[in-house]
Amino acid sequence: MDIQYARTTAHIDWSRLKADLMADDFDNGRTPDELRRSFENSAVVVFAIVSSSTHDGDRVVGKARALSDGVCNAYVVDVWTQSDYRRRGIATRMMQLLAEGLQGQHIYLFTDDAEAFYRGLGYRRQGIGLSKVVGKWLNRL
Repeated sequence: MDIQYARTTAHIDWSRLKADLMADDFDNGRTPDELRRSFENSAVVVFAIVSSSTHDGDRVVGKARALSDGVCNAYVVDVWTQSDYRRRGIATRMMQLLAEGLQGQHIYLFTDDAEAFYRGLGYRRQGIGLSKVVGKWLNRL
């Protein structure tokens, strides 16, 4: 298995990624275009891509992104590794690549069920996370 890591949104098949997220029960309702815009508007992005010699082409099997003020604070979101590719170091490498692009910044993240994983990467529990949706989710749902 040859995994390549891309730090750009170029050449990502957003419709295919959306379908893969849905199939892996990791879809939050964004359309392929909204998914693309989310990543394009991020400070740092990473994609784990499996190269295929078949007619399928390359396939995204992991993704992560960070929002940042470019000075001192960043927030990691959208970390996902396709179920069939978990426990192979892909998410660890994506998190390392994100951190390389956020030097000198305090990196925050929120997780529902992977606290042990992030603790293993050096993240520590801090305060209480709160969230609020303003209006309707994605302005349409």
